[in-house]
Order: sequence, then structure tokens, then C-alpha cells
Amino acid sequence: MSKFKYLQVRREKAVEYLVLNRPEVRNAFNEELITELTAWAAEAGEDAQLRAVVISGAGAAFCAGGDLTWMSKMATYSYEENIRDVTGAARMFAAIDTLPIPVIARVHGAAMGGGAGLAAVADIAVSEAGAMFGFTEVKLGLLPALIAPYVLAKIGQSAARELFLTGRRFTAERALQVGLVHAVVAAGDIDATIQHYIDDVLGSGREAIAAAKNLIRQIANKPPDEIVPLTVEALAKQRASAEAQQRMKAFLTRK
Repeated sequence: MSKFKYLQVRREKAVEYLVLNRPEVRNAFNEELITELTAWAAEAGEDAQLRAVVISGAGAAFCAGGDLTWMSKMATYSYEENIRDVTGAARMFAAIDTLPIPVIARVHGAAMGGGAGLAAVADIAVSEAGAMFGFTEVKLGLLPALIAPYVLAKIGQSAARELFLTGRRFTAERALQVGLVHAVVAAGDIDATIQHYIDDVLGSGREAIAAAKNLIRQIANKPPDEIVPLTVEALAKQRASAEAQQRMKAFLTRK
């Protein structure tokens, strides 16, 4: 029996398949789902056998953003209660972002608000051609604040200005154009496309992937004089690792 109420977790060897399981509300976030995702990420980050995770949504949509019942509670929260509430959601996104393994988003139907943010926090996002996206927070008088760091890292300021400030919905092709997703395919091809990414990951060094993810976070938006020491240290450390030594030796000695 699953330890989670709103998550389905299936393990296939070194890959975990995580399904948001609130189909009746298009897998929208509420306090419990946020808590469960945070707890899952904490466990996944400590699992040395785990090589990748695929996040998807049950039913008709990937994730519709905030649950209406949860949002109705927000209207009555004090400032202090809002701080506690949004801190929990911020920790969830950070926990997923800092996982040492590739996170792959399997997007279908709709990814709105925090759902689009979940696609942004994924390292790799594959979308069905018919999926729709939107940073729709301003339509409700809110801000896409918690997801902004991850979205900006993917799409940059120019696209964010357009999409954050209008709150307009946009297609999977537009998401591909701005860099929010990395592949847009027919519904029948999405799992095969994801499998290609998984095969690439499994054919690479786990430690090297973790170090590469960490390096991206370290050097993003830093000036060159700060970047050079970080990149030098990162590569020198990885070269000396047992994983790198073994893989380089195998490559250099193959016939």
C-alpha cells in the first residue's frame, strides 16, 4: 500500500515514475500534495540507486496549478499564515530542483500556474503536441513568484515579461520555442521519446550528472571572474573521481 494519498510511485529498476494523482481536480496542488512531493523528494535525494524520475499527471491533465479549495482558504489567511503556506510550496520546488538526478516532466493536457512551474523545475520536459501552458497567476491578482527562478532559468526575461504579465495561455509549440519544454511530440510518441532520454541518462555517469546539475546552479548568472574558479574546481574534482577514471579508461582502451 502506498504511503502517499495523492502520489502514485512506481519503480522500474533505476527509474522512478511519479504520478500526481488528483485527476478529479486536474492534479491541482493543495497543502497535502505539496507536503507529499516534498517528502518524496527528500527520500529520492538519498537513494543512491535511483538514476532518473519521470513526473506525470493522472487523468486529463499534467497539473492545473492551485486547487480552488486551497485557494479559497488563502483569501482568509493572515500575512503570517500566508508566509507559512508559501514557504512550504517554495521548499517543494527547491527540493525537486536540487535532486541529484535528472527529473523528466511528461506533460499532457494542461500545465497551468504551478503546473507550468513544475515543468520548468524539471531538467527535461517532454510535451504532447496538444498540451496547453500558462503562467496565469495575474488573472487571479497573484504572482508567479515561487516558480519565477525556475521559469526564468528556462525561458529568460523577455518571454517571462510577455507570459507573466499577460497570463495568457500558450501552446506546446510556443513552450518549445521559448525553452520551457525540450520536445513536443504526438501523444503516441511521448513515452518512446522519454525512454530515449532515460537511455541517455543510464548510459552516463550518475556522479557526473549530479555534478553537472550542481555546476549549472553554481554558475548561472554569475560574472566570468566568479565562474572560472568554480568551473576549474568542478572539472578537476570530477576528473579525479573513481567514476570518471573508470569511464575514461574504458573509453580509451576500447577497440
